Amino acid sequence: MPVKIIVGAQWGDEGKGKIVDHLSKNVDIVARYQGGANAGHTVVIGNNHYVLHLIPSGIFHPHVTCVIGNGVVIDPIALMDEIKQLTDLGIGIHGRLLISHNAHLIMPYHKLLDTIREQTSEKIGTTGRGIGPAYNDKFLRVGIRIADLLNREVFVQKLKRNIEEKNQILKKIYGSPELDVDKITTECEEFDKQIAEYITDASLYLNTAIKEGKQILAEGAQGALLDVDHGTYPFVTSSNPTSGGACTGLGIPPTSISSIIGVVKAYTTRVGNGPFPTEQTDEIGDRLRTIGGEYGATTGRPRRCGWLDAVSTRYSIMINGIQEIAITKLDVLDQFDYIKICTGYKFKGKFIKSFPTDASTLEAIEPVYETLKGWKESTSGITSYPALPKNVHHYIEAIEALLGTKVRMVSVGARRDQTILKD
Repeated sequence: MPVKIIVGAQWGDEGKGKIVDHLSKNVDIVARYQGGANAGHTVVIGNNHYVLHLIPSGIFHPHVTCVIGNGVVIDPIALMDEIKQLTDLGIGIHGRLLISHNAHLIMPYHKLLDTIREQTSEKIGTTGRGIGPAYNDKFLRVGIRIADLLNREVFVQKLKRNIEEKNQILKKIYGSPELDVDKITTECEEFDKQIAEYITDASLYLNTAIKEGKQILAEGAQGALLDVDHGTYPFVTSSNPTSGGACTGLGIPPTSISSIIGVVKAYTTRVGNGPFPTEQTDEIGDRLRTIGGEYGATTGRPRRCGWLDAVSTRYSIMINGIQEIAITKLDVLDQFDYIKICTGYKFKGKFIKSFPTDASTLEAIEPVYETLKGWKESTSGITSYPALPKNVHHYIEAIEALLGTKVRMVSVGARRDQTILKD
């Protein structure tokens, strides 16, 4: 069972890019299984910061092959920009990047509809990158896949049908200008020429690699609490960031999974709208945001910040089958006199045992906190777990006790070398 899944255990932005990059040194393949260019995975090597949106975070290790699975929706412009960025940096991707022929494309009308709907209906807080509308077309069975680019006649037929329908919606419902079929067709044909070398049957490739005993990391985007089925609906993403999404998003069997690693930030953040029980809208939240640099890697939007929520994280551990945890951004807490962890919820004055995913209930809950002493010293230069301050050990032990899961990795900074293995 050679596949490990890396899952964000909160509302995204947990630092999955760094953890995937760290673990990639010991694997053969890193495969992205869902989401689109709305995700931003940051990898810091030395003094250089790299932000990836579609290409898996293992690309910086020369021996690793990176796969974009069928569960990802691909923005052609974003992908070409990312390929160019890596090539300009001297990072060779020829023969190391593979794209599923069954992955769906994000078209210009998806982005336009995403932006218009966010402006004219209840705000979810989307990035406006066309992710939701692209998945919508996928499940309506009218989506355009990478494979469709290989047959111009079929591609043009599908594209014209879709644009005719979308133009009706844009014009009659939103009063927006219509889209040009020929212009979009030309752009897609140019995209096809540039990515032809990367297209493959990714599921066949991965299953062959599994039989050969190669080590694979399955990389998710966003976080489990944004899962369209199991997250805080409707304030969620349009795919399945949970571990179950890895099998459908890559075309691999559940029997190939060896372990599931949850990435948990040492506090909690959320981008966009939706309930957030431990959000701190005071000086604490501002300090977390400022010290942690909590601004979206994709959009630059300020993240909402609050204390670690053990209740929602326990729920995430349950639905994902998380077996071990990587704690990130611990160093952000270095300057705090005290640190709180949400250990329970009250709803209408009574303790509740489970995490309520419906937004109305979650908005009304009252978090119950445990307060721990801070350590008030820098952890960013520490390289071994025993050398961490005693109060850091108390904080990690409290997290393990509340979550019922062992912490195996602690990140005390953005760089590769600021990663501590525990046990």
